[in-house]
Amino acid sequence: MQKRILVLDDNQDILDIMSEALIYQEFEVKVTLDSNNIIDLAKEFKPDLFILDYHLAGSNGHEICRHIKTHPDLGHIPVIICSAYIQKDADLSSWVCDDVIAKPFGLEELTDKVNNLIEG
Repeated sequence: MQKRILVLDDNQDILDIMSEALIYQEFEVKVTLDSNNIIDLAKEFKPDLFILDYHLAGSNGHEICRHIKTHPDLGHIPVIICSAYIQKDADLSSWVCDDVIAKPFGLEELTDKVNNLIEG
């Protein structure tokens, strides 16, 4: 069974690139531009990993990550936050996420981090 990844970003071009790269790596990918329905979408899709943009209209990935990590059905699922506003060596302890990808990023970095969290 394919591992599932749910990707949230407010930039369709980034969603398209991530989706294509992850599908090529044989993941099942669901993308969304809407942060308001992420919990309901996750309950329905049952992802093995979340990838969240940090800077979203009306919200941010940090808040969404915290909500996921405290949710009784979703809290065990790894979360990667992507952002152009962080350093590659950021301290993750205050972010609650499992990993961070600084934008711009290479597709190899994306797939390496995804594979490490899903397989690890």
